[in-house]
Amino acid sequence: MTEVPIGVILSAGKGSRIDPFHTRFPKPMLPILNRPIIEHQIDQMKTVGIREVVIVVGHLKEHIIHHLGDGSRFGVAVKYVEQKSTLGIAHAVMQLEPHIDRHFLLYLGDILYVPRDLASMVQIANRYDAVVVLAAKREPDRAAISKNFLIDTDIRGRVTRVVEKPRYLINDLKGCGIYYFAPEFFDAVRQTPRTALRDEYEITTAIQISIDMGHPVHVAPVVEWDLNVTFPGDILVGNQYWRERAGLDNVVDPTAEIHRAARLHRAVIGPRAKILHPIALDNVVVLADTVVDAERDLTSAVIYENHLIECAP
Repeated sequence: MTEVPIGVILSAGKGSRIDPFHTRFPKPMLPILNRPIIEHQIDQMKTVGIREVVIVVGHLKEHIIHHLGDGSRFGVAVKYVEQKSTLGIAHAVMQLEPHIDRHFLLYLGDILYVPRDLASMVQIANRYDAVVVLAAKREPDRAAISKNFLIDTDIRGRVTRVVEKPRYLINDLKGCGIYYFAPEFFDAVRQTPRTALRDEYEITTAIQISIDMGHPVHVAPVVEWDLNVTFPGDILVGNQYWRERAGLDNVVDPTAEIHRAARLHRAVIGPRAKILHPIALDNVVVLADTVVDAERDLTSAVIYENHLIECAP
């Protein structure tokens, strides 16, 4: 019988470009339809049978630990591993070796995914005895590939090369930050040097080392849509994509208090939020415990405590 993999979510980064949120939220705790990103990721992992999840924590770790606890409320058993220095993704993976005894499905905790057929990653690993399976997307946006990594394969579909933030594109196959690893991958991670450019241990370097060691590395085009949550406006983009995908005009938490004459369209209103005046909110996300005291209509904005972040529509 095929073993059930362990889930891993990397959640240690600081994400300073997402001001003013980074001082209060680890990015995996940012809300999408009033649930943290990390909850959506756990739900996706459960679709392939995962019931044990290791969370690599660091920045504001207490928020994640307090919210998830032992994981029982979410149908999984959660264990925490601390990355004390944020020295790259491969460095975070290094912290996992004492805690991993079988295959593991790894998510980057600050990326919002809409996957399809995640189970095919497990099937590909079993079929080819792969040490690494990379989740990928056919990406029409060349700039998006240049911000991530490119995957090159041979005619059999085996990965021959991965290129971090490529300047020149030879195909449209983008790596998306979901990985399926066998324990043998730790052999490559231990040999991974710091990069000269960023002084970090890059996961793409470790994957290339694994390829050069002769490990079978394959690709699975299982990502339908993804969003690296980097800037405040990405919170708006992610919420509105998921709201539209769910076929909802608005998402309003039942504990929110909305002025009876307020007009909502394409709005996501968080727990215990309050809209005090008879204004229109169009394409707006209001985070939990936020009081909206504005007396003018608001469009394309994220509102959090006393911060009003207006975004390009």
